[in-house]
Amino acid sequence: MPDGTNVEIKRGRKFAQVLAGAREIFLRDGFEGASVDDIARAAGVSKATLYSYFPDKRLLFMEMAKVECARQANHVMDTIDRSAPMADILRSVSRQIIDLIMSDFARSIFRICVGESTRFPDLGREFYTSGPQMGRKRLTELLRIGVSRGDLRITDLDLAAEQFAQLCKADLFDRMVFNMADTFTDVEKERVIHGAVDMFMARYGT
Repeated sequence: MPDGTNVEIKRGRKFAQVLAGAREIFLRDGFEGASVDDIARAAGVSKATLYSYFPDKRLLFMEMAKVECARQANHVMDTIDRSAPMADILRSVSRQIIDLIMSDFARSIFRICVGESTRFPDLGREFYTSGPQMGRKRLTELLRIGVSRGDLRITDLDLAAEQFAQLCKADLFDRMVFNMADTFTDVEKERVIHGAVDMFMARYGT
């Protein structure tokens, strides 16, 4: 595929179809191993149709990751009971953060971005913007609710959101990244969830 710098993405009838095919192949074969032929075949479209939407493979990968991250972030926000006690909200968010970072999608995208970071640093930057950074913004919105209700006392919401997200990765994330474990029991996850919420509320709870 040619260089897609400054190319405006075209939407159309088969746009979602192309993204679904790209998701399947990128997660299966990685960024470098994913071929245009395989993506087109998985999407059920011609190569000409695929090129008409995405003239550059990097553009296709970044749009696929952005759309999937937005979908997952919206799911988290839509399933949160904002009227619940703050500790309950944080437990629910923590559980979903852990499930997300342990998902096949997140693990594959993380490894692709790290593996291609030297040759294609824009992949990592774009994924951070559309993934972790967007997730932190959504978490900041929830923390702001806690502050407005008097449940939390926070002066730097962005920092607090980052701290909570990192607490949710304690122990599990490093073990996953370094291939020490592929799956974790509910007991292991709940240990991290309760530890994250207890520590966060001890610092910021009123």
